[in-house]
Amino acid sequence: MKVSVVVNTYSMDRYDDFCEAVEAVLNQSYEPIEVVLVVDGNPEVYERANDDFGHLDDVVVHCTPENVGNSASRTVGGKIASGEIVAVTDDDGVAEPDWIEELVRVYEETDAIAVGGKVVPEWVDGKPEFFPEEFYWLVGCNHRGFGDHMAELRNTFGPNLSFRRDVFLELDGFSEHVGRHGDKQLQAHETEICSRMRNEYGRGVVYTENAVIRHKILGYRIEAGWLVRRCFWQGYSKRVLQRLVSDSTGRENEFLGRLLVEFVPERIGELIRRPSTAKLQQLLAIALFTLLVGLGYLYALVRVDLLGDALPGDERGDPP
Repeated sequence: MKVSVVVNTYSMDRYDDFCEAVEAVLNQSYEPIEVVLVVDGNPEVYERANDDFGHLDDVVVHCTPENVGNSASRTVGGKIASGEIVAVTDDDGVAEPDWIEELVRVYEETDAIAVGGKVVPEWVDGKPEFFPEEFYWLVGCNHRGFGDHMAELRNTFGPNLSFRRDVFLELDGFSEHVGRHGDKQLQAHETEICSRMRNEYGRGVVYTENAVIRHKILGYRIEAGWLVRRCFWQGYSKRVLQRLVSDSTGRENEFLGRLLVEFVPERIGELIRRPSTAKLQQLLAIALFTLLVGLGYLYALVRVDLLGDALPGDERGDPP
């Protein structure tokens, strides 16, 4: 079973991390693997990547004519791919050596049409004490309550996701209307495609905790301003996804319920029994993050539902 791994990038500022991500894919224990490198509209990065990797067997280097964004560039890679399986990972993700081997194991042992793995944070500047595990999803990593091993979930995170290529092509890949692109802040492109997949095929993504990607969390991603914006636009995106794909946010509702009735009470009890500054900071962070996500959701309700602003893909344009 040949696997094509798509790694996309767009900036020379990320090139060192991109190279580490590519090297990790090239050094997988499994074969045959095809590596598809998609440079999103940056000729300088393309020339460098082509020089460094273009001469290698089973490596394809492609540059889009213009910057098309994360979702569209991944779709380009999936359409170029020749493998039976298309896997995607981020340019700041580092795969464990048996990552592909473990994804393929699930395909071989089950009738899965999509398989995803575990994304663990690699805190480049050290893990901040205030950051609660319940909100690791803000930085694209598995969070508390994510899902059970070999369960069929709605989706796994973008740095660690794969599809049977025929399914990926039938879905026409990731929607270009979601996912980060320039100033657009709509999130959760993996949620959108996997929700469409579930509606089309009645199937989700089989999750294996044995296929591991280490996702680098750079320093700016734990700064207050970045986290505030991230929370707000996550909330906004969830409402937009509800409008784009029916029943796309059931997991979020379930998680919110567990957060309020299980995780928060447990944390309060632990804080009372064994007080610490870090525990208090994390409890306050949960409250603040939840509030900000809720504000983003309400903002989308007003802009899209009440005022009639355009959804992505509408002829009137995209939301701010």
